[in-house]
Amino acid sequence: MELSAHFFLELAVILVACRVLTWLGKRALQPPVVCEMVAGVLLGPSLLGLLFPEFHAMIFPKATMPLIFAVSQVGLTLYMFVVGLEFRLDLLSKGWRGSAAVSIAGIAAPLALGALLGSRLMADPAYFGAGVKSWQAMIFTGAAMSITAFPMLARIIMERGLAGTRIGTLSLGAGAFDDAAAWTLLAIILAAFESNPLIAVLAVAGGAAYLLLIAFVVKPVAKSLVARHPQASLSPAGLRAVLIVLMIAAWYTDYIRLHAVFGAFLLGIVMPKGTFVDNLRDRIEPLTSGLLVPLFFAFSGLNTRLDLMAGQGLWMVALSILLIATLGKGVACGVAARLGGYPAAESVAVGTLMNARGLMELILLNIGLERGLITPTLFTMMVLMAVVTTLAASPVFELVRPYLATDEEAKRPSPAKAR
Repeated sequence: MELSAHFFLELAVILVACRVLTWLGKRALQPPVVCEMVAGVLLGPSLLGLLFPEFHAMIFPKATMPLIFAVSQVGLTLYMFVVGLEFRLDLLSKGWRGSAAVSIAGIAAPLALGALLGSRLMADPAYFGAGVKSWQAMIFTGAAMSITAFPMLARIIMERGLAGTRIGTLSLGAGAFDDAAAWTLLAIILAAFESNPLIAVLAVAGGAAYLLLIAFVVKPVAKSLVARHPQASLSPAGLRAVLIVLMIAAWYTDYIRLHAVFGAFLLGIVMPKGTFVDNLRDRIEPLTSGLLVPLFFAFSGLNTRLDLMAGQGLWMVALSILLIATLGKGVACGVAARLGGYPAAESVAVGTLMNARGLMELILLNIGLERGLITPTLFTMMVLMAVVTTLAASPVFELVRPYLATDEEAKRPSPAKAR
């Protein structure tokens, strides 16, 4: 069977698996993104390849992996653009004191604990790639512990009717700060990882130039064009123009050795909010979330190999990663919220939501694996951590939800503002 024809069969299998897991996950209070993460792991060598190796090799031959990777990167770029469209900078100014305290705790604690773990893991070549310096390993591990599943966090808050409440504003603001810090750390590592200093200079200077371009050229132009037709629907020509700019942005940030996701995400942020963005999101998101993002989960799952963790020692390391991630992120954010004067139930809810890592973690891990920062063994351990912390978010949140303030009470000012 030709590779192009076989690819369609793989895609059908992936979509069926994601659909089945999503149907089952609804009964366990799990959002679709969590179920798709699990489906990707189950389709990989950890389960399907372990139980039915011949069938797995027939469905997912190695020759098709580059094709899956390429198409998944297109989906990833479109998805991060949509995330940027939904990213509201105004949330950073609402309840910023409480959000800043939780955010600092959600960065400082996991970064410190992750850096300590990374320094310990550097003693064993099984975890980081050749040429990775100790400080790079420490920052990468800390960034991986610090990241929050911001898109999933936003959807949980919207679906639960918590938008505009104390807990909603606090969590979204802190999640935005934390993800921005984690992606900045990753950009620094990628810029410094290459042995040629000119490459690092290109990444830093090129990244700064890109920020200036979208802030002072792309944003004003887009805002001016939209202002002329505020109520007009997005035309096919307009959609094509946006996609062309998006692909150029993704190419550029990938070319300067950052990653395509940075260009897509930042471009989405500067798009003028309102009817234009709503129409743009409605055009792009269904196909991206329904078809292309599951392909990325499958690619991640095909790189997740539990057989690499043979031996009690490796499983203890995996458990340590999970515990450190939960303590550094979930517990630290919950304690920070509590010390900031928030009720105990709200503090637990904030810590639970902030501890979910979801798709954002998988993106970071795939970048690390692709660039040779981490090995497949550490990649597998981190994927398991991401899956477990994300799986736990919705059920734990539902447990404490009956003890949260009523909608009317929850929309009162934060404790910091009340004082």
